[in-house]
Amino acid sequence: MAISEAARRNHDELFGDRVSTLGATDPELVEYFDNFTLGDVVEHGDVDLHTRLLVQLAALIACQARGEYRVVLGAALAHGVTPVEAKEIVYQAVAYLGMGKVYDFLHLTNEVLRERGVALPLPAQSTTTPQTRFAEGWTAQAQIVGEDRLTAMHADAPRTRNTSRTG
Repeated sequence: MAISEAARRNHDELFGDRVSTLGATDPELVEYFDNFTLGDVVEHGDVDLHTRLLVQLAALIACQARGEYRVVLGAALAHGVTPVEAKEIVYQAVAYLGMGKVYDFLHLTNEVLRERGVALPLPAQSTTTPQTRFAEGWTAQAQIVGEDRLTAMHADAPRTRNTSRTG
């Protein structure tokens, strides 16, 4: 079996002339893997490259694949994923995986960004403060579901701290 034209084209677009070290020791596996992931999967559907790379980064964090994460992060940054987006994926993973599993990926992301000349820390992305978060969140939600519906949802919700409109 040979690597398909689609898989080769997609590999070259993402990784340039980078060659897997497994190609020499496990060529059959690499052919199957490349044909599936860079051929069949990429050629199916209409998910754009940017979104596909974001999903791949998140999945690689979830399965703790540090080496492959580094490779895909490099490809992602070269194809339009911004440093802020890369860091945001790592930050979002903390809520689902825990800091212990994400910690190394944060360091790895910082390392790759520094290697690419990105100054750290990145500019802050917060648009609210702890003091304004509730009110600004209320405003955003009211625009989506309507003020009356939002008020009713809060009235029906179990009582917890900070459920008043003033925070």
